[in-house]
Amino acid sequence: MATKHSADQNSKWNASDIGDQRGRTAVVTGANSGLGIATVDALARAGAHVVLAVRDPERGEAAARTVNGSVEVRRLDLADLASVREFAASWRGELDLLINNAGVMNIPEAGTRDGFEMQFGTNHLGHFALTNLLLPHLTDRVVTVSSGAHKMPGTPRIHFENLNLTGEYSPVAAYSQSKLANLLFTLELQSRLAAAGSSVRALAAHPGWAATGLQGRDASVLRRTLMAVGNRFIAQDNKAGALPTLYAATQDLPGASYVGPDGFGEMRGAPTLVGRSAAASDPVSAVRLWAASEELTGVTFPRLESEQSPTPQAVSV
Repeated sequence: MATKHSADQNSKWNASDIGDQRGRTAVVTGANSGLGIATVDALARAGAHVVLAVRDPERGEAAARTVNGSVEVRRLDLADLASVREFAASWRGELDLLINNAGVMNIPEAGTRDGFEMQFGTNHLGHFALTNLLLPHLTDRVVTVSSGAHKMPGTPRIHFENLNLTGEYSPVAAYSQSKLANLLFTLELQSRLAAAGSSVRALAAHPGWAATGLQGRDASVLRRTLMAVGNRFIAQDNKAGALPTLYAATQDLPGASYVGPDGFGEMRGAPTLVGRSAAASDPVSAVRLWAASEELTGVTFPRLESEQSPTPQAVSV
């Protein structure tokens, strides 16, 4: 259930302001640690039933045992489209909230099971396929976790001519591309939902600098060292880092909204609406990326109930 807060309240917003989530069901990807488990815990405490969608069910079960509320664990490997299809095909009933949280960051060059560059394949294509496959069940919103890295120095862009960055791979460029893709996906998804007459909304969020295990897998020893220092002295903890996602998931915001921390450089602070780069606001690139993503995954935007069952016209007798 979405709730409204004034601008003054926004600066003080925290997990206790989520509102009553009883009767709602949420799926959180990458939910066994970091931002994911903090998101699960906050939603479950507010009364939602939360599905931890995780690659390793054993780790997921261990994480679920730390949560006070109604949760369950289901296997989902975003780097394997067969796993994504299996997860979606097994879903029954309505789904109020999908949080596309899982991600990998600045890792050495690797490929998904389907042959995509791992960061683009996991962070974007896996979530693209999952979202479209679950859309017929969704009743409220999709929140996709992006990053300030979408506007890092070097002018991040979508390498349409070489999405896998074959022969020109850079861990940072690949991560920035995937996070830019998250925002373009949100933009085009909201456009399609609106055109379909759907009440479902697509939003995005970023955590600022949050201390999680994500930074520890960086391909660069120097970056890992610097991030470890930053995690200790600059970063928010995972609970604070999850607040923008929770705000986007529960507050009454327009579709395509982007939420992040309100502090200096958007690195920490209370959740608020934030800006995105020009590249992340380009509807032409968003449409082009959507078409490429459909071709790569074989998953398309579904016919939704509002399209299948238009409102009957009155008939005079």
